[in-house]
Parts: sequence; C-alpha cells; structure tokens
Amino acid sequence: MAIQKKVYVTRKILEPALSMLLKECNVVLNNNDRPPTRKEILKNVRGKDGILCMLSDKIDEEVMAAAGPKLKVISSYSTGVDHIDVDEATKRGIYVTFTSNILAEATADLTFALILALARKIIEANEFTKSKLWKVGWMPNLLLGTEVYGMTLGIIGLGRIGTAVARRAKGFNMKIIYNNRSTRNHQIESELKAEYVDINNILEQSDFLSIHTTLNKDSFHLLDESKFKKMKKTAYIINTSRGQIINEPDLIKAIKNNWIAGVGLDVFEKEPLSNSSPLLKMKNVVALPHIGSATYQTRSRMSEVAVQNLLRILNGRDPLFIVNSGVKKKN
Repeated sequence: MAIQKKVYVTRKILEPALSMLLKECNVVLNNNDRPPTRKEILKNVRGKDGILCMLSDKIDEEVMAAAGPKLKVISSYSTGVDHIDVDEATKRGIYVTFTSNILAEATADLTFALILALARKIIEANEFTKSKLWKVGWMPNLLLGTEVYGMTLGIIGLGRIGTAVARRAKGFNMKIIYNNRSTRNHQIESELKAEYVDINNILEQSDFLSIHTTLNKDSFHLLDESKFKKMKKTAYIINTSRGQIINEPDLIKAIKNNWIAGVGLDVFEKEPLSNSSPLLKMKNVVALPHIGSATYQTRSRMSEVAVQNLLRILNGRDPLFIVNSGVKKKN
C-alpha cells in the first residue's frame, strides 16, 4: 500500500471535495471558522507535500521554508494569488495552482446586485420598511434613486468577471466603456459594442464604475483622491475585486465631500472591516463581507478544482489550472 501524501488545509471546504482529499491523503485540517494564525500555519505546514490555502493565508518564503523540501504544491482556493509569493515557489520547484475564473458568473451577479442596490436605495428602503417608518402608502418623493437602464457603465479590467458584468449591463441597454492595463478585448468590443477608453475618460464618463482588475504594483491604490475628483458627483463605484485597489481613507473623504454619490463594496483594504470604520455609518455605502463567489454551486466547484489541482500534482499529473507553468522545467 502506497504511503499517503501529507496535506495541510487551512480552512474547511465544501463536499464532496473534502472527502475526495481525505480518501487519498493524510490531512491536517483547520476546522475553525476563523483563519489560522501565522503560528498555526508555520506549525502545520511542516513536512507536508501539499498546502490547500485560502486568499486570507499569506504563503511566503518563511512558510515554504517551514514546510521543508517535501512541499510540492500550493493549491489556492481562489482566483487571485497575490497572497502567495509565486516567484519564491517557482525557485523552490513548488507548483502554485488556482481555481481560475469559476467564480466569474457568481461575482458578476453580485456586482450587478450592488449596482441596483445603490441606484434604487434597496438597503435604505428595506430598513425604512422594517423599522416601521412607512406611514403613507405611496409618496412621490420617497427614497428617490437613479435609473440603471441606459446609463454608462465603466469597467476597469475586462477579464472574465468584467466581461460577465458587461453582458449583464447589455440587458439594461447600458453604454459600456472599459479600460485594461494591457491588451484590448476586440471580441467583446464587437459583441457588446464596448468602447475602450483611457483611465481619465472612464473616470469622467462613468455613471457606475466597476472594478475588476487584478491586484499588483500598478493597481495598488489605483483609485485615490485625485481620481475621485475626476468623477461625476452622481457616479457610483462598485468594487468586487480587491480592497487595496482603492485608497480607503481617500474614498471616505470622497464620500464625505460628495465627490461621488456612493459605493458598493464587497472587499476592503483590511478584512474584516473594522467596527470603527466610517464606511459603516454612511447611508450611501453598501458594505458586504466578501461574498462575491458565495453560492453553493460556485464554492462547491471551487473546492473540487482546488482539490483536483493538488491531487493531480501529487499523483504526477498536470493540474487543471497552474499559475507558475515555468516550474515544470525544474521538475
């Protein structure tokens, strides 16, 4: 009987993926709802062949060194891998895998939910009703919002998620403009009549600005005070990508000074959001606890892909989705 590979899983994942992993590997599992502490990660990675981690787990040189020479794969239960030192992993011959864009449609759904919630004051209206403040049957000036149909949607980052959002926007007859850091998406331009514009134009023209770019040195604090001042005072920002793309103190200042109309946020610079954050007290802010991919279907599929990536590498096969394909040359 072959010796089972040793794996550390930093958070409980959905079935049937967890059972698949337990069947083939000797698993150390963090069963708590909370993320593991740094000390717990450093302890539990020792002697492991694989790590299945979340985007909240920082996997750097120290963690890889603590794991030791047996570590073969770091499988991330996420699309983004900015929490992993990919260069260091490649140097050490460690595969880094991700779940690709399985979460694109679910995140696009949530993005559009935020657009509608902001435009039509859904959260305020719900609270108004449940707080028993509704005293008159119909009022001509109650909770007036703005229309979504026919407005201009700006998308920063027209990848899989940004494209999925654009397709939804087309159903609302929205004018779609976008900006990519690198290449233009000519296919989507043709299919959805999307227009590529520079960063200044997207800021100036957008009624709704949706963020879908990846986090890197160029996108860190991409939106700051100087950018907010270029936007329409009636514009809304939606961020379901990474919190660090927006300079949060500058965003709070922009809302307080009415440089923009409001924001819908599923991600923040530091998570969970501090109880003292001014964002929690602002009526024109919709704040969600990072639930972009939080559907049973998507999270279950992400679990399966993360496990399959890990098992395939441990069994000498190519993973479904790899970040550092160059590592193959070292193995």
